[in-house]
Amino acid sequence: MDDLSYYGSLLLVIALAYMFFQHNNSLLLLITLAVGVYIIYSHETGHTATEFKNEIVQSIDEEAGNFREKKGIEQEHY
Repeated sequence: MDDLSYYGSLLLVIALAYMFFQHNNSLLLLITLAVGVYIIYSHETGHTATEFKNEIVQSIDEEAGNFREKKGIEQEHY
């Protein structure tokens, strides 16, 4: 089923790109080609945008985790 959805989505991207090319809509053509490149990249490498986002969030969380202790900031109690 994975191969069917992969090839189906590529076929859809090709059809949309051809349609946008025929109607001289270059912006949507470029967006469609970018989506196609992302589909091929994520299928070949296994890296997705969600995985990249999670790595960035985890990195920021690790850096900011002990910020108060590193800087010696006291938390005020109201």
